[in-house]
Order: sequence, then structure tokens, then C-alpha cells
Amino acid sequence: MASVLQLTDVSVVRDGNTILDSVSWTVDDDQRWVILGPNGAGKTTMLQIAAAAMHPTSGTAVVLQERLGKVDLFELRPMIGFASTAMARKVPKNEKVLDVVLTAAYSVTGRWTEEYEDMDIRRAQRVLAEWKLDHLADRSFGSLSDGEQKRVQIARSVMTDPEILLLDEPASSLDLGAREELLHLLSGYARESTSPAIVMVTHHVEEIPIGFTHALILADGAIVSAGPLAESLSAANLSTAFGLSIELDENDGRFTARAV
Repeated sequence: MASVLQLTDVSVVRDGNTILDSVSWTVDDDQRWVILGPNGAGKTTMLQIAAAAMHPTSGTAVVLQERLGKVDLFELRPMIGFASTAMARKVPKNEKVLDVVLTAAYSVTGRWTEEYEDMDIRRAQRVLAEWKLDHLADRSFGSLSDGEQKRVQIARSVMTDPEILLLDEPASSLDLGAREELLHLLSGYARESTSPAIVMVTHHVEEIPIGFTHALILADGAIVSAGPLAESLSAANLSTAFGLSIELDENDGRFTARAV
């Protein structure tokens, strides 16, 4: 078991505002983490550091055994799978779904004059099939539903066999059916021993896929709790983070929460 992400006393300050405050956190290669917390807690900022898209103001961030600030980011980033709404906005709306996934091989969005080998194309086709998207391979990305676009983003993020997969609110804006379909696929992927470490940001405990092993709860840029799901995800910790009394229920590995 090896760590794929290690933050030590990491702080992020922007325009005089502390977004993360002395955060220390380690993710091992066989772990699947969910990050929860209210708006403005620092969840997306932590994911951006993990994606080597942002440097901390202070402290050290080690991603895949490489310290940010002392590594060639162009060599590091292809080993990180990252799916987010912001990333999706960079994809040309007329791009074919197959090419959205295929271009991950060159870490670009929008196919131009790159040359791809047959094994790259076969890999992209296989990934699309694994995420139930093969029937959409020739459709334009902009013509897809929100749920289909979310799955294409994830398929693109796993195209290069990353060593860590980062998901920023993958179920946001989805209707009930699309959300459950996505969570079913994520659950299957999380439970595969060959899958990489996974870190997923969400606002809702209902969106935690079965198979996730750990939870980190943030509030005001600081860690409220971090550890195995059964210990860290509790009504008391959620109540502290959100500033109101919360009741947490679990049924067959899925969670619900409400204020009481």
C-alpha cells in the first residue's frame, strides 16, 4: 500500500481570505474517498491541488510521490484523471464522443492533427463500453444529456489508466434516474481491485457510491473529520460542519441525511 496524495500543513490564501487552513491528509492507492462540506469549505480547492492544478500558499503537497513545485507538471498530470464541470466547458460542443475520450491520450480537448494508434482507438471504445456509452460514440458532445455528459467526462478521465481519479461533483444537476445510473457505475468501478485511488467531492451523502471506503468532512477550510467511512461520516461530524443538527441514516450501504 502506497500513498498517492499527501498534504502536510497545506494552506491556501487568496486575496487575504484563507480557503484551506493547515490541512494534513493522506490518500493511499487502495482507498476511495468522498469529500463533504458546505459551500465555501474548500472542497474544490483540495481537488485542484490533488490534480496539480494549484499550488498551496504554504505547506507541502506530494502527488504520486512528486512534490508540487519540484516536478514537471506536464509529466505528472497525464497520470491524474480529473472530471469536473469546468473541464467539460473546455470540450467543443461539436466534438464526437469518441474523440472526447480519445484526446485524453494527448491531454488535449478538441481533436486537431494528432495521430492516434489503433490501440488508443480500441482503448477509447472499450472505455466507452464500460461506462455504457458505446452507442453514443458518433454523437456530438453538446447533444448529450447532462447524465451522458457526466459519464463521458469520467470515461475520458480513466482513458489513460490514471493512478488517481478525481471527481468534482459528478452527480450534480442530474435527475434521479441519471444519478442512480451513474452511482451504480461508480460503485462497480470503486469495487474493482484494479481501479485507482478515487477522490470524489459532493454536497450530498445520498451521492456517495457503494464501495467508497473513507470520508473527509471540511468546514471553513479545516478538517472536521477524516478516516474510514464508518467512523468519519457521522451525524455529529456533519452537524459540526454544517452548523445545524443533522440526522444520518444508512441502508444497504447508501446514506440519507436531513436536519432535525
